[in-house]
Amino acid sequence: MIGAFDDWCVYLTLPGRARYAPRDNEYFADLVRIGETYSNIRIYNEFIEIYNRTTRDIDDGVLALITELAKPYGRDRAWIDRWYTVMYAGMVAEENKEFAKLGKRLKRLGLYQCLREGCSAEDAAQFSRGKKWRELDQVMQARGF
Repeated sequence: MIGAFDDWCVYLTLPGRARYAPRDNEYFADLVRIGETYSNIRIYNEFIEIYNRTTRDIDDGVLALITELAKPYGRDRAWIDRWYTVMYAGMVAEENKEFAKLGKRLKRLGLYQCLREGCSAEDAAQFSRGKKWRELDQVMQARGF
């Protein structure tokens, strides 16, 4: 399965659907769609709140923060809660991967490209493919992270 090359894969189980590993382009696209209503900057800034609290371990406080951040989103509340949680778990996974040089910064880059630079979700999700970590590190440093 794509995304299942190690022990650090995030899976999502929804009612009536088999467990699956959400892809970056899926949640990037939904967050861009929601950002069109609520502001891309708001979504990105909330992501940064989560990002800054992300370590190698799942923290119940961060999960509670995610639920609080989702409350004002009305009909999009469940989507925000779901995708922030998936991204949080994905960042924890990245922080735990053996030999990973960039860790959680990969998720930040993709979301930054979508929400701040107007890149498509698909292009942002594919951007790092085939690139060396040093090249990606330079791209991230140029953006301030």
